[in-house]
Amino acid sequence: MTDASTSAIEFCGVSYRLPMPGGRALISDLNLSVPTGKVTMLLGRSGSGKTTALKLINRLLVPSAGSVRVNGAATQEWDPIRLRRGIGYAIQEVGLFPHYSVERNIAIVPRLEGWDSARIRARVREVLEIIGLPSEKFAARYPDELSGGERQRVGLARALAADPPILLMDEPFGALDPLSRMQIQQQFLQVQRRLKKTVVFVSHDLSEALLLGDHIAFLDNGRLRGVFSPHDFLHSNDTQIQPYVAAFREGQLAISDKQ
Repeated sequence: MTDASTSAIEFCGVSYRLPMPGGRALISDLNLSVPTGKVTMLLGRSGSGKTTALKLINRLLVPSAGSVRVNGAATQEWDPIRLRRGIGYAIQEVGLFPHYSVERNIAIVPRLEGWDSARIRARVREVLEIIGLPSEKFAARYPDELSGGERQRVGLARALAADPPILLMDEPFGALDPLSRMQIQQQFLQVQRRLKKTVVFVSHDLSEALLLGDHIAFLDNGRLRGVFSPHDFLHSNDTQIQPYVAAFREGQLAISDKQ
């Protein structure tokens, strides 16, 4: 657990149940501090509560119990529009508007924030350079003119466009082929070393979590089973970690050995 004074995001006894009579719990009693300027991986199998936890941060969902605090204030205390515009959001499906150019897609939040045209154009050029897609070559293109990896990079550029301090990333590279995925993971590491954003990154892939994460928060059946450094997650003896964690780790390592 990280000192709250250095945390950008805190889950304080958070539970979330589906909003229906007898709705099942997707998250139960989650206590987690997300340190400022670091990458916290939410790791676990499908259905473990990772995406639910992510959506609680930008108030796409509201806790059934407990509170999620962003920069010291509970999400219910934030105006949801202001909260979301201060948080970059990148997802696997990218969600680019097909009838918008790359430049216009990236400029969406700055335009909503009322930036002037010259500032927007300069920022689009800047973030395209950051992600390794030169503006003169890519700004005027449309999503269907891009490869899958290029679309994911544009999605990351859009998440960075208004320079938010927090990024939420929901398996953003999961649909890419292995080579493209490896390339964009390395690009993300370069971007993060430069910008030092607070990142919450959902993944079910152990190798991705070990490569990208400063911390790994392992979720199983809606419950946090531990927070680890990548080294400790990989090298802890089975007796030092919960059986859920050990079983997941060994299963992922077995898959890696076969590839």
